[in-house]
Amino acid sequence: MRDGGEPQRFAISAQRLFDGDAMRGPSIVDIADGRILSVGSAGSASAGIPVVTLPDDVVLAPGFVDLQVNGGGGVLLNDAPDASTIAGIAAAHLRHGTTALLPTLITDAPVKMERLLACARDAMLLPGVVGFHLEGPFISQARRGIHPAAHIRAPAPEDLELLGSFPAFGPCLATLAPECVPSGTIRWLAGAGFRVALGHSEATAAAVSAAADEGASSVTHLFNAMSQMSVRAAGMVGAALSDDRLHAGVICDGLHVDPANIRAAWRAMGPQRLFLVSDAMPTVGSDAGGFTLHGREIRLDNGRLTDARGTLAGAHLTMAEAVRNAVGLAGLPLADALRMATATPADYMGLGDGIGRIRAGGRADIVAFGDAGVVAVWKAGREVEIRAAGAIAAHAAPFAV
Repeated sequence: MRDGGEPQRFAISAQRLFDGDAMRGPSIVDIADGRILSVGSAGSASAGIPVVTLPDDVVLAPGFVDLQVNGGGGVLLNDAPDASTIAGIAAAHLRHGTTALLPTLITDAPVKMERLLACARDAMLLPGVVGFHLEGPFISQARRGIHPAAHIRAPAPEDLELLGSFPAFGPCLATLAPECVPSGTIRWLAGAGFRVALGHSEATAAAVSAAADEGASSVTHLFNAMSQMSVRAAGMVGAALSDDRLHAGVICDGLHVDPANIRAAWRAMGPQRLFLVSDAMPTVGSDAGGFTLHGREIRLDNGRLTDARGTLAGAHLTMAEAVRNAVGLAGLPLADALRMATATPADYMGLGDGIGRIRAGGRADIVAFGDAGVVAVWKAGREVEIRAAGAIAAHAAPFAV
């Protein structure tokens, strides 16, 4: 059923189905009123209901779950943190198969966080919005990347009071540098309901371990904007790879991280702790050749977003492309790449409601894709119009399903 239609009873038939945990052979997914009634073997559809039969070379999977989305569809959350902007971002990514996401506000003036909080209730009613990610402003100046130096700061009591209101509206993720916040800050945030991620940080492995003791549970865009692993210092990278308490997001666009490093992280952490993120910017789902971030011109050139100094400024990447790159560039098994884009991030954020999986009783958020890219998306059982999906990154790697 297309956008705007009433939910109906129908089934989807696929030769290959990834259910969030494992790859299955020929399968039928029975859907009614936006929910999955059952998942059975081929030929098990109830009599008298319409069946959407996918081509043999198309894989059916749960809708993608993206925990780091700065923009899309030509708009950036930091520019106008309101429900209209968030709706545009979510719609742009939905057409590329992302059915659940965290709109992400990067380091900015306090008023931007206040405006995001003011629209949080309305934003959570939008299709695909399942929470929020606040990346900064409590980060390291030395590892700020594209984040504006003028707005990086230590947390003040009024900052924590503001932050503490966010989890009342939905699951929230906060990225900070542990060496840049007072002892107890991470414990307070975790107690307030946040998942706490470490990133944009010079922290030692010992500092990362201490942060995990306080409740930190992941690192943001592994390998980027953090202390590296060397011969005699594990850094944040080494700590993330070796500490079973930590998950990690990774940007798999062939630009931010060498594919061999992604493969090494997958071997160390497995698809249960490592997950894919887009770190997407406004150019995704748009024909725009760039945008402005805090007064700095960001240009898109051959899939790379940079400012005039060559600093990477997020990514021109969808989750569908990230999955394709994880397979085609990093050599990961398709089932693991799909898990890293669906069940693992959903489980990490505690999203529930069947998000990230195809199983009886769960929401019918489903994507069908293959070598040609995303061919169909269903959100709560309604088929999404994808023909206006916009340009995809030219460097996305193909794979055979």
